[in-house]
Parts: sequence; structure tokens; C-alpha cells
Amino acid sequence: MNISTLPVTRNLSQSYTLSLIVALLMAGVSLAGLLLQSSLYPTEALRRSFISNDVVNLFIGLPILLGSMWLTWRGKLVGLLFWPGALFYVLYNYIAYTVAMPFSLQFVPYLALVALSVYMIIGLFSRMDVATIQQRLSGAVPERFAGGVLIGFGALFLLRGIGQILGSLTGQAALTGPELPVLVADLLTTPAWVIGGIMLWRRQAFGYVTGTGLLFQASMLFVGLLAFFVLQPFLTATPFPVEDFVVIFFMSLICFIPFALFARGVISKEK
Repeated sequence: MNISTLPVTRNLSQSYTLSLIVALLMAGVSLAGLLLQSSLYPTEALRRSFISNDVVNLFIGLPILLGSMWLTWRGKLVGLLFWPGALFYVLYNYIAYTVAMPFSLQFVPYLALVALSVYMIIGLFSRMDVATIQQRLSGAVPERFAGGVLIGFGALFLLRGIGQILGSLTGQAALTGPELPVLVADLLTTPAWVIGGIMLWRRQAFGYVTGTGLLFQASMLFVGLLAFFVLQPFLTATPFPVEDFVVIFFMSLICFIPFALFARGVISKEK
């Protein structure tokens, strides 16, 4: 373990322990969803929405969390800044599960993942030396570009969600079962993109701390969604959504570019 060069103010032992619990819970509920499909997902709508997502969580969500922890263990600043983003990815996903699942025993681990993720994100930020991180990254990362992308995407998904709710309340558009959990996850998490983007645009200290993680989470959500589209026809016999895939692919490129530039800036400061 090498954290001597990391800008932290407190020991990270508790963060490692709780994050490993998150990882184990995540692996457990994902495997249970794949092995006990008919029990955990009693309706066709739930199976279409979550079986493919369980695979994505196992092969994308879990590795990015463990990878971030491992990089931090090795004393890499990029790992420390990725770590809250990986937990934010977990939070987004399991908000959707919590909203979608019937209130029963299986609801408990999903709610635990949401609660632990929130607690861990706050705990990690409270342990970071914000001023030192700002000093290291100032001028090395594209603050305005990355902040603008976060603000733009956050506002887009937030306004889309509000519009869907208003349309549902006025009877102009009905929300189907699979759409509601994603809508709730968007409404609860995308404000963080807007707020983090604004702080980064204004070059505020906490913007540097959150910027890498938010860009990482957003990029991995796009990757996960593209993988979900590819897996869904094989796992649930759902037609491949060509138009949705193309739209998300090009949207993801807009997010990947500032993320790559931001990550490169963080890594270059370490060297």
C-alpha cells in the first residue's frame, strides 16, 4: 500500500472496507439476478430491464470500482479521483433497482447499496485535501471544456426527466414501467453533474475534486448503456435498438473526449 503521496487528510482503511462490502453486494445481487431470473424478476418488463444490466454491472461496474481502489492502493491520484465516480455509477444503477423492485426481502440489498454508496462518496470527499488537489490540477486539465460538458449533459437529462414527469401528470405521455426507475435515477443524480460542472467551470477547488469522478461516471454509464443494448437481444430476445444505439454512441463521444483529456492531465501531474 502506497498512499504517502496522495492528497488525503485521513486514513482510507474504512473506505476500503466499506467499498469491498459494496463490491461483494454488487456481485451477489448481480449473480442472483442472472441465476434466479424468474424469482427476482417476475415480469417480462423487469427481465428486459435488468438481466442485461446485471451482466453490465458484473463486467463494467464491478471492475471500475475495484480498479479505482487498486490504483488508490498503489498511490495513484487518478485512482483516488476515479473512486467516488465508480461509487456514483453504483449509486445510479441501484437507485433504478430500488425503484423498480417490489417491496420484499430482495429490496434490502439494493437499498443497502444505495445507502453505502452515498455514505462512501461523502466519506471519500471528506478525506481528500481539496486545496492540494486544486493546486496540482489547475492548468493541467480542461476546466471550461469538461465543466461545460457536465453542465450540458446534466441539464439535458434533468430537463428531459422533468418534461417526462410533467407530460405524465398532464396526460400527454404515459410513463411505462421500465422508464420510471431510470427517470428517478436521472432526477436524483444529474443535478450533481450540473453543480460539479459549474464549480469546475469557475475553477473552484471542489470542482477539481469532483470533476474526474463525474466525467468517469458519465463515461462509464454511456459504455454500460451501449453494452446493455448489445446484450439485450441475446439475453431477453428483445430487438436491437439501432437508432438508440447510434444516438447514445455519438453522445458518448462528446463525454469521452473531455474525460480523456481530464484523465491525461491528472496522470501527467503524477509523472
